[in-house]
Amino acid sequence: MKILIDAFGGDNSPEEVIAGTIEALKEESDFVAVLVGKEEVIKNLLEGYEYDKSRVEIINAPGVITCEEEPTVAVRRKPESSICVAFKELKENDEARAFVSAGSTGAVLVGATLKLGRIKGVNRPALCPIMPTAKGDKQVILLDSGANADCKSINLLQFALMGTVYAEALGVENPKVALLSNGTEDEKGNMLNHEVFPMLKAAKGINFVGNIEARDILSGDIDVVVCDGFAGNVAVKAIEGAIKTFMTLMKQGIYSSFKGKLGGMLLKDTFKTLGKKMDYNNHGGALFVGVNKAVIKAHGSSKRAAIKAAVLQAKKYAHFDIADKITAKLELQESGEEA
Repeated sequence: MKILIDAFGGDNSPEEVIAGTIEALKEESDFVAVLVGKEEVIKNLLEGYEYDKSRVEIINAPGVITCEEEPTVAVRRKPESSICVAFKELKENDEARAFVSAGSTGAVLVGATLKLGRIKGVNRPALCPIMPTAKGDKQVILLDSGANADCKSINLLQFALMGTVYAEALGVENPKVALLSNGTEDEKGNMLNHEVFPMLKAAKGINFVGNIEARDILSGDIDVVVCDGFAGNVAVKAIEGAIKTFMTLMKQGIYSSFKGKLGGMLLKDTFKTLGKKMDYNNHGGALFVGVNKAVIKAHGSSKRAAIKAAVLQAKKYAHFDIADKITAKLELQESGEEA
């Protein structure tokens, strides 16, 4: 299996991307890393590492798409960019099973849709992060988190189907699916929610349990949260900001007094575990679900730990064959049979 990595995507590329890739190679042995970007720069940086050279390949791509560029225009005008070259390879090479990038989110999503292609029957793919919850190792999937700001009811129905397949692939039995709203009552929500609610309730193969409020996303009571990309993106960033603010305030409180410092010392291991659990660097990136192969969008500020996690995440997801399972789920839904 070959995992393609955008060596020039993200704020800390290419140094941190290459470092993270090497760390991923050392942790697991059953894949080949293909670094896509400026070949000479990549070769020079690799000279500083010890690694199995048979497990690293380079594909030259002299161009880079920046976050300041309009994604659709950039993807069409920069076929030599690392993102476009990677998608071409991903589509044409059966051994290439997944792609990881911390670069322009818009360019990755546009490239995946236009160059790699959607799964048959999927109207719109969705960006789908996995987040920790209050219940131990249990996680929650949220989609869409930013790929589609404006959605129709059919899109949210398909998000629920794809999220169910994704959760099942992660080992969740009969995953609980909820619709993000401004209240838990059935009649809550905007016009889109009112349209899709009965559709989700009647859908075969979806364990729909009703509405959920944003404050309960990380409760651990739900496995899949469905929403349009605008609400999802706001929710994810609000959660990230709240966690960051909480950790900052907690540190300030600990260091503000002798008693606080003493308590902090006693709870040091607990805080360390909590911080590790909530840090996105340890969870990789978001799967762009609904396209024909695994595409992982890592955080733009990812450093080596996050890149390592994203590469290993991509390798893991490539084994799930999510595209085939989503196709089967859609066909069963259309036929009216029980999924």
